[in-house]
Amino acid sequence: MSANAGIASNPYLSHELPPATWNQMIDINLTGVWNTTRVAVPHILAGGRGGSVVLTSSAAGLKGYAHISHYTAAKHGVVGLMRSLASELAPSSIRVNSLHPTQVDTPMIQNEGTYRIFSPDHPNPGRAEFEVASTATNKLPHPVGRGGRRQQRPAVPRLRRGRYITGATLPIDAGTTL
Repeated sequence: MSANAGIASNPYLSHELPPATWNQMIDINLTGVWNTTRVAVPHILAGGRGGSVVLTSSAAGLKGYAHISHYTAAKHGVVGLMRSLASELAPSSIRVNSLHPTQVDTPMIQNEGTYRIFSPDHPNPGRAEFEVASTATNKLPHPVGRGGRRQQRPAVPRLRRGRYITGATLPIDAGTTL
């Protein structure tokens, strides 16, 4: 079973974040993942054969980022949820792990708010400025949109088959969390 929930928003300094924006981010990016597990785990337990749960977090679930504290907090929360579930479900042979991708070419990041996060000094940043700034955060040369989703796809079956892997965070991030 995989749980993946994610939205982005405009950048804010943490102390200037509107409470409604904070709540929406936590509700979707963290509570959405929890709701998925809350519904799916009883079915996995009822099967009596063990299993695997993979939660999608983000590179922001492993390190802090300025101007997106609400996103970072939600994705760190996914890690905490994963570790709690891994502890709770291990006696039933259910493994729980999390994936931590870098920027992936999706509508969630291809928008003005994200462009401004990555290019705050540019008066009107677009995709080109975002791609340069985003790629610069990675240790490996990984332009956004050239393999991000394809690189994540093989990780889920590997985690599902890993009989002794539980409670693990797997960065798929071109080295951005180094």
